[in-house]
Amino acid sequence: MLETPFLGVPDVNAWIFFGLSVASCFTSMVAIVTGTAGGLLLLAVMAFFFQPATLIPLHTIIMLLTSVHVLVLFWRHILKQTVLPFLAGSIIGAASGAQIFVALPAAILQGIIGIFILILTWVPKIASAGSELKRFAVVGFVVTFLGMFVSATGSLLASFIASAAPTRQNHVATMGALMICSHVTKIVAFGVLGIALAKYVPLIISMVAGAALGNWIGGKLLNRMQEQVFRTIFKILLTLLGLRLLWVGAEGLGWL
Repeated sequence: MLETPFLGVPDVNAWIFFGLSVASCFTSMVAIVTGTAGGLLLLAVMAFFFQPATLIPLHTIIMLLTSVHVLVLFWRHILKQTVLPFLAGSIIGAASGAQIFVALPAAILQGIIGIFILILTWVPKIASAGSELKRFAVVGFVVTFLGMFVSATGSLLASFIASAAPTRQNHVATMGALMICSHVTKIVAFGVLGIALAKYVPLIISMVAGAALGNWIGGKLLNRMQEQVFRTIFKILLTLLGLRLLWVGAEGLGWL
């Protein structure tokens, strides 16, 4: 325990407080420009300072509020037909995941997500299989269920959005809308489990403010980026993230 927590936030001094706020700004900018990865990058940073039982709900709240700001910036570009089926799947996923929260090894889930990301990135026809309504209902369930344990599942969702979104603006807007659905259902589930984060409110406010600045900067860069450049960066980044998750999962299982 730190002797002098900054603004009453447990185990967080001033350096950590402002460092996490800067990290939130940077990762939000990355998320807008590349269409993915921001949440996973922020989770990796936060994991240095918080235990999983605090990390996952705290990260979820920050990502929810960040996604709301993204939605405000790009709401005109949402692929609206994906929202309701995804929300329905998310509700079922959160309810199911809450039953076994922290009971399933995170390493196994990380490995599974990594494999899915690589398959969906390099075999794009799988990410567009079936009707859009059924596809996004299933994706909503999977993303939210897994999100109860590893939080940052946006990279998995991004593969499916990429198959449905004709432009990078559609991609970013729809990503924000669907992640809001996932985060809200997860937060309700965490609330039912009795997880409270009132002492972390100052940190949440600061990190969300940093994320809002990052979203604004990223939006300016996104509008200047060519579509093919966006798609190329997106594919490279997803591949690296998929491989990283496989590596972390293998380490967690003691295979490396």
